[in-house]
Amino acid sequence: MNRKYRKTVIAGNWKMNKTPSETKEFMTQFKTIMPKGRWCDVALCVPAVCIPAAVRAMRETRVGIGAENVNANPSGAYTGEIAANMLVDAGCKYVIIGHSERRAMGETDADVNAKVLAALEAGLTPIMCCGESLEQREAGITEEWITMQIKLGLQGVSEEKIRKVIIAYEPIWAIGTGRTATPEQAQEVCENIRAVVRKLYSSKNARAISILYGGSMNEKNAYELLAQPDIDGGLIGGASLVPEKFVKIIEAANQPTV
Repeated sequence: MNRKYRKTVIAGNWKMNKTPSETKEFMTQFKTIMPKGRWCDVALCVPAVCIPAAVRAMRETRVGIGAENVNANPSGAYTGEIAANMLVDAGCKYVIIGHSERRAMGETDADVNAKVLAALEAGLTPIMCCGESLEQREAGITEEWITMQIKLGLQGVSEEKIRKVIIAYEPIWAIGTGRTATPEQAQEVCENIRAVVRKLYSSKNARAISILYGGSMNEKNAYELLAQPDIDGGLIGGASLVPEKFVKIIEAANQPTV
């Protein structure tokens, strides 16, 4: 982390877990043990039906609520989809875009790009995900693959808006598998992501953008991962469903930096 230039962000991704009533129960517990330090921003991205309950429960806290997906269109005949302005009106500040699980359902880089642009236009902070499969890593094309995802995902994002984007590196081989990239492996890719942003925009913008690690970060490995200079936080899956575990990760993000 480098708090001198950019924000540290710990974001929870609940995926398809918890009902609205369970969300209220979680938030009640979480508020009682939430760290007081203000060194990092905290976000909880929850299922769409849980957004109102989460927003109500966390209204007087510094925790931002987010969604797990968004449609790129402002309105129309898209049954079951949710537009960016709907999320804003519901109280969301963040939205996860391009998660590997969404990409596995057929979401393309062009889809990710359209959603990023729609989110920024509506005033949401997009958490844009990128990551390689085990086969791609073993083939030695991680850098090329991630570079392509970043370039395609950020097409049309202006110099003025790039700092509002958060990028999350989530190696697909480390999501929900119990495997985690070593701090050195994660740092190497996050450093490369920053280099890509530097080439696309500028050194100043690359320094300012927050890059999260999202491959099975938990309360046991968070401190080491977050100590890396180009890892500015985490996109947390399973550990974000348990208040005590999520709090420990936030505490790890509040470690001193050089």
